[in-house]
Amino acid sequence: MAASESSEESALKLKLRRVIFGTDSKSGRYFDIALIICIICSVALVLLDTVASIHARFGEQIRALEWVFTAVFTVEYILRLYCSAHPIKYARSFYGIVDLLSILPSYLALLFPGSNFALVIRILRLFRIFRVFKLLRYLSEGNLLLRAMIHSSRKVFIFFFSVSLIVMVVGAIMYVVEGPDNGFSSIPKSIYWAIVTITTVGYGDITPVTNLGQAIAAFTMLLGYSIIAIPTGILTAEISQEMGRSKDLRRCSNCLKTGHESQARFCDQCGSELEAEI
Repeated sequence: MAASESSEESALKLKLRRVIFGTDSKSGRYFDIALIICIICSVALVLLDTVASIHARFGEQIRALEWVFTAVFTVEYILRLYCSAHPIKYARSFYGIVDLLSILPSYLALLFPGSNFALVIRILRLFRIFRVFKLLRYLSEGNLLLRAMIHSSRKVFIFFFSVSLIVMVVGAIMYVVEGPDNGFSSIPKSIYWAIVTITTVGYGDITPVTNLGQAIAAFTMLLGYSIIAIPTGILTAEISQEMGRSKDLRRCSNCLKTGHESQARFCDQCGSELEAEI
């Protein structure tokens, strides 16, 4: 009898695990999509509740709906712990911590009421938006973009490091040229000016006064326009390469063409049906 109950419990855990953690079943996809809809709605409530006019008119309704979503996320977190093959490992994982942060603030608000603490609670509730990133695994384009970003990370880091050196040098030069009398009171503040200028933001809170300083500023602005498109070019090149790698290598039996899209069912050259992947 005990063995039968244990077997039924294991089957239940396996079924729940496939729905909650899996993506290979229709029920699993529906579960994640429903969860993401709940996350987006709950985050929208947090954002709307910060608008004074909406809070004054619909504050009670928003608070009630927040508790509904908190209950949903609490049940989801408990079910994840229950059916997970490694509950402790899941609880310590990134998404496990995010799931805990999505429900913990509501209960903490009951224990520690207060306006300042309530503001912190609202900020913590926004952590649940990280769960939306799970939607990317359903989009081949999202996976392609993620791989391109990973492959280009070293190049982007080198670019970032090079720009950091440039703004340090330009900031130090401007500190020497302009000096504290013209607003460049320290090298860090001069570096701040260089960053604002080279990124073409231009707040205007610090401006060079001397002719030499203005010439350096003009050069810095032109330099910013010259280098600002480099990260975009790096990422675009990686995306292009990833699109080439993701091409399906199945050969059309009629015209012998290869390089079809991974989801293609028919040849884009002759229209013949492609063989299924083995």
